[in-house]
Amino acid sequence: MVGTQATKTSPSLLYMVKQVELVVRSHLDELVRPFGITALQYTALTVLERHDGLSAAQLARDSFVTAQSIADLVRSLEGRGLVRRERNPHNRRELLILLTGEARELLTRLAGPVRELEERMVRELTAHQTEQFRQALSKAWQALS
Repeated sequence: MVGTQATKTSPSLLYMVKQVELVVRSHLDELVRPFGITALQYTALTVLERHDGLSAAQLARDSFVTAQSIADLVRSLEGRGLVRRERNPHNRRELLILLTGEARELLTRLAGPVRELEERMVRELTAHQTEQFRQALSKAWQALS
């Protein structure tokens, strides 16, 4: 009988993006665990590596966590000696979060393994497809931001 068979549809893009996010996070957690940090902490450190001296609110936004979560995350990183807080000279009520030398060394040690993980993720893509993928992800993020 025609039309009685269930048709298979491709998974939604949202579902596929979530699958990629979860598998990347799992691999990243495995990669950074021996260094005593989590994937979320690693993300925050890389945000500070690009833009050192952010407020907690800015760091939360750029690290994709809530303002409440960032407080615990920063305390943990501060306890490990990976970040320090100091008053903003332009707004004395605001504390800025800065990387320590130890954090910079850690990020240097992780750079190669993280790059290898990213290369593994796009191994089946050409350089051109990888750049298109990067641009497509950026446009998708901008469309929803």
